[in-house]
Amino acid sequence: MKHFSILFLLAMLLLPLKGLAQGCESAASDDEALKIFGFLQSEYNYQFTDKGENSFEFRRARLGATGNIPYDFSYYVVMEMSPMLGDGNAYLLDAFLSYNRWEWANISVGSFKSPFSMDLGGTPCSGIHTIFRSRAADQLIVPQRDIGLMVLGGDRSTLVQYRLAYMNGAGLRKDNNTAKDWVGRLVVHPLDFLYFGGSFRYGHPTTEDKDRTSYAAELEITKGNFRMMAEYIVDEGDYDRSLGGGCGGELLALGEKRSGAYVQAMYMTKWMVQPVFKYEFFDAGINDYKEDVMTFGANYFFNDWTRLQVNYLYRAEKPTETKNDGLYVQLQVKF
Repeated sequence: MKHFSILFLLAMLLLPLKGLAQGCESAASDDEALKIFGFLQSEYNYQFTDKGENSFEFRRARLGATGNIPYDFSYYVVMEMSPMLGDGNAYLLDAFLSYNRWEWANISVGSFKSPFSMDLGGTPCSGIHTIFRSRAADQLIVPQRDIGLMVLGGDRSTLVQYRLAYMNGAGLRKDNNTAKDWVGRLVVHPLDFLYFGGSFRYGHPTTEDKDRTSYAAELEITKGNFRMMAEYIVDEGDYDRSLGGGCGGELLALGEKRSGAYVQAMYMTKWMVQPVFKYEFFDAGINDYKEDVMTFGANYFFNDWTRLQVNYLYRAEKPTETKNDGLYVQLQVKF
């Protein structure tokens, strides 16, 4: 694994690719010293449990700043202020500096999203097509944010885009061991409508004696107003339960080898209404526990900054099924 990571890095450094920012939102333009941005996701949900629970919440509430510093440097800082995430207090989410001198390889150092998977590494939090990320991403890509160094290049218009990071593996806190994680993602765009690629991670979540290996394969097809995305994730080895699940969720008990996948399709109509369907499964790899989830949804775009999402989630578990389907309505505003 060590030799593969070194060869991957050397190959990527030889590619003349355009730089790509790894923040949740777009970076500042070349002449901007300061750009303030953010988004709010207010939500109502109804849980079809025995008690029929319902609640108003903030899924996310983020405020950030980005800009350029002479010469060839840029910065990116984001705070999460939702009382529903973390311990209820505002905290620093992303904070990194980038050196953008070379078109073929930007270099960033700080805290940022793990460059793993299309669902997490390739989709910003304000651009998720359903209200929830996939169960595989929230359970297997942990930590979703980490501290380290990344080399990256390319974008959706280039033949190849890549990200390769050397990270603590401990999330947004002090590292708990001397070992580090290798994380990378490579996407190829050979045709106008086609993207495919994969991700890998190799690290030591708790101690240097126990390792963790993860792989993902992804496919995206975009034809006119139709878009289909699919991904399969395999994860095995050690994991750190104290990190919790993605986006503040609860981490389930996991076996030695676990996996999950999703496929989602959407179509943008002329009325700015976008029907969405997603099917996903998750295998925890322990106690024969498996999940199947279907999301029936629709997105309505008032304009470029305001979006309404309505999702109904049908959930089925094995070996014992519980009543936990849900209806979710979310209004998002970007600024």
